[in-house]
Amino acid sequence: MTKEMTKAQPHGLPRFRQPSDILEKEEGYYIYMDLPGVGKDDLVIDLKENEMVVSGKTRYATRPEEKYIEVEFGNCEYRRTFTLSEAVDREKIKANLKNGVLEVHMPKAEKATPKRIDIQAG
Repeated sequence: MTKEMTKAQPHGLPRFRQPSDILEKEEGYYIYMDLPGVGKDDLVIDLKENEMVVSGKTRYATRPEEKYIEVEFGNCEYRRTFTLSEAVDREKIKANLKNGVLEVHMPKAEKATPKRIDIQAG
């Protein structure tokens, strides 16, 4: 897990700000984020104006009779905020969670897509 962690929330779960990779291709932008232990039902992506918030929770069962000496892998929350530019087509954003890796595809808006102008012989 990342070392970037905020204080435990009021309900006791530590919160992590996951590192992410952001890639630009001709057709759009991609965000890749490791979210180990987060299932589809525990993942939320909210979009409001120019801000996208990715948050998720892990759910590992613990037993009261178990006494942990150290916990480095357990229940926690992940939260990351991204600021989107006008170059992103917000209506066409798609997300996929597979094997603990979140991929968010953000297509470029029509006006941000490079275009070639045909030259007519005259």
